[in-house]
This record gives sequence, structure tokens and C-alpha cells, in this order.
Amino acid sequence: MMNAEKKDKSTPASRKRKISKNRLRFRLMITAIVLLISFSSLVAVTFAWYVYQTGARTSDIRMAVGTGSSLQISNRYDGEYGSSTVMDEFHGLLEPVSTDRILGGFQKATGFTGGGAGQPMLVANLFGASETTDYYKTTLYLRVAGDKQNIYLSGIGYEDDDPENPISTAIRIGFVVHKAGKDQAPENEYVFAINMADNPKAEYNTITGEEGYVLDSAKTDGTTIPMKRLYTPDNFCDYNNETGVTTLKEKSVPMFMVEGGAGGDYGTPVQVDVYVWLEGCDKDCNNNLCGKMLKKIALSFAGKTVE
Repeated sequence: MMNAEKKDKSTPASRKRKISKNRLRFRLMITAIVLLISFSSLVAVTFAWYVYQTGARTSDIRMAVGTGSSLQISNRYDGEYGSSTVMDEFHGLLEPVSTDRILGGFQKATGFTGGGAGQPMLVANLFGASETTDYYKTTLYLRVAGDKQNIYLSGIGYEDDDPENPISTAIRIGFVVHKAGKDQAPENEYVFAINMADNPKAEYNTITGEEGYVLDSAKTDGTTIPMKRLYTPDNFCDYNNETGVTTLKEKSVPMFMVEGGAGGDYGTPVQVDVYVWLEGCDKDCNNNLCGKMLKKIALSFAGKTVE
């Protein structure tokens, strides 16, 4: 009887422990499922534009062709072509540089002013770290099947980590277009400003103190000149993802042309070098951007048949 009574008394406690263990297992299982679903959702996003950043973490840039199957992109000349491609990773921190011509080279934004006459000190040394770089560069290749197409930018997407102090207003994206074929000479270049809004704390950091002035790549004495060809979203085209139709705006700029091959095959790819930098002469490039970064950046291209 005593053993039976002891056994009976212990039964509720055992059951409680079993119930607690089962509840814990159930909660852990639910948590695991939720995490799996969240991860799967991230992976399944068609255009999972990841980070281009001026912070210490490392990530990659992903770019895609915003057009139908006739236009394809790759990150290698002899690589796999498709509607999108993963670009080379970016490491480190951006340091403010400036240029009026990409092929003329970049110069660090230093030596303009000592902060006198009501102007702030330059911020080049404030963006620095143990690992810094003047600009990010990668290369992509585009090819087309069928008729000749003019290629336009249909969008540059971005997201600042701090909307109150947006670094995107001082970022520039440049494209150097080569002749069709592998390792061919460059033909044209284009520089785009991605965010035309003013940084709330914008103030000029160069002696000229004028909008649109950048370093003269032909000189090394700090001379600034007007940036004559700075393109903006006004120069994009409109691309409809559902219909695959490219529509031109009044100021749409064709960056280059690609030709298809014989019999409807894909033609010779065109090489495009992509540069991203922090324009040190921009009025939006000042102290409040120290430590800021772009969380996301994305490029989309679209083609339109040459009549």
C-alpha cells in the first residue's frame, strides 16, 4: 500500500514534467518553422538586392537586366548569362574622392579648404578606417538576341540606413562602356546621381562652393570644374515588368547599343565597368555622413529595339 500510495502521489508531478517537456518541444518546433519560413522568404525574393555599404560589414551587389529574355547579363564574358547576376563583393569603407571623368582617374577630396570663411573641414579623414578604398569597381557583360537594341538604365534602387542623414545624396554611380567583344577599348562613360534630394545638413566643402563642381582630373592642384554631364533619374527609361515594354522619357539616354547574332542567336557581349564612389565635392558630403551606409543598391537595365 505504501508503495502504491507513493506511486500515485508521484504520477501528477511526472505528468506535469512530461507536459512541460512536450510544450517546450512544441514551442521550439514552432520557432524553428517560423525561422525556416522567414529564411525561405528571403531566399525566394526575385530581386534580393543586398547591401552595398560604406560600413565595416561585407556583402555583395546584385544587378539585373530589367527586360525580356532577349537581353541577358553576366558577370563574366564567357560566364553564364541570364536575367540577373551576382556581382563581386565590396570590402571596407569608402573614402571621399572626386573626378570629372572616370577614365581620367579619381583624387581624394583633400586640400581644398582649411574650414575658413564659414566653410567646414573636409570629411575625407572622417570616413576612413584600417581598410579604405577610393571606389568600388566591378564589370558586367550584356548581350542580346535578335534585332539591335539601345540599352538604357531603367532604375537605380537604394536604401539608406539613416534617412535623416542619407548618404545616397552624395553617392555617384559611373559606367564605362567598351566596344563589343572581350577586353576591348572603352568608348563612352556615364555618371549618375542616384538621389537628387538634399541632405538636411548639406553644406559646401570646397572653395568654389558651387553646385555641381568636382575635381578636375587633368590637374592635381585641387582645381574644381563644373560636372558637365551628370545624369539623373530623368535620364532613365520606363520599363513595364508585366508587359516587357520599354518606354522612353523625354530625356532618356541610350548608354550603348548591342547587336544580336545571325539566325536569332545571341550576339557579341558588350563590357560595362561599374564604379560606385562617394563624391567628396558634393555639398551633401559632409561630417554628418560619418559612419553611414547604404543598406541596398540595385541597377536595372532595359533594351529598346533600334528602328
